[in-house]
Amino acid sequence: MNFRNTFVLAVAAAGFLMTAPTVAWAGDDAPVKVQGKDAVKGASQVAIAAFNVGFIFESTDQTKASGGLMGAFGGATKAKSSLVGVTPEMMQSIADAAYADFVAKLNAAGLTVQDPAAVFAAPALANPHGQQPPVEIGIQLEKGSKGKATYMKPTVLPTLILLPGDFTGSGMSSIGLNMSAGQASGALSNYAKAAGVPVLDVTYLIDFSDQKRPGAFSFGGLEVNANLSVTPGYSRMTALGPNGKTVTVTLNRGVSVDGDFVDKQDASSNLDKTTQAAANVGGGVMAAMGFGGMRFGKTRKFEFTAKPGNYEQGAAKAAALANDQMVGQIVSLR
Repeated sequence: MNFRNTFVLAVAAAGFLMTAPTVAWAGDDAPVKVQGKDAVKGASQVAIAAFNVGFIFESTDQTKASGGLMGAFGGATKAKSSLVGVTPEMMQSIADAAYADFVAKLNAAGLTVQDPAAVFAAPALANPHGQQPPVEIGIQLEKGSKGKATYMKPTVLPTLILLPGDFTGSGMSSIGLNMSAGQASGALSNYAKAAGVPVLDVTYLIDFSDQKRPGAFSFGGLEVNANLSVTPGYSRMTALGPNGKTVTVTLNRGVSVDGDFVDKQDASSNLDKTTQAAANVGGGVMAAMGFGGMRFGKTRKFEFTAKPGNYEQGAAKAAALANDQMVGQIVSLR
């Protein structure tokens, strides 16, 4: 058994569960959570300084130990999922389509969107503290997992801006991004005050596996769906008002689209399966002999291959549904 498999089994036996980021809903079942007010009150036009679409490409999800036969077998169940076949061109087309849909819906709601070229030519945005895409971030996910995501911006925006709270970074690589996010918030606030219009920042995170929360897991394994969803808690809109007020609208529930978007296959090796089966049997024997505490779980690897054309259509549709909710909130807050 190599070091990697030994480590996986040790983690499962310990019942380790990654700490989720602080994204609290307080039992609220509303589609969105709104914090703040008056940032867009009375607005007839807005500036869009950031519109980010993130794509999760890797995630590792775990459940807690759940008991089991003879007190064994109940260690953490893990699913390691990866998405392949999504090219930069595919991501760009999704970001462009989602942005165009957002602008069209703002216009239909009676809001004029300022020309991005004019916005970023303003002195207040001489240094917007943005990034050049693609921006790759190691992230912590609400569902008790870690993952890797790549963020893109629409072609029409000159830089990719992330504000504080737009992502929950994992590891040292996020320190610089967090610093830039704080500085970008100041730059956008200055522009809002100087121009007299609210500035919008939108960030969506698209998941490809939509794995179930712990209550849906069973001893036999872990159900993994292949739909596309805009992830709740990590998809949000921030409006910075010219009056210094801020409104944040966060998706409280995921926006999901079913369809033939990816091919899924179990990528677990025979060695992984054999090792886990042997560990579970060994744990059961030890429990029967009175030696408790050895609780081995299962680890499965899933690989999702995007279907070109279908994947872009599904992701853009999910983002468009999220746009409906965001624009609806702007209208209600005016």
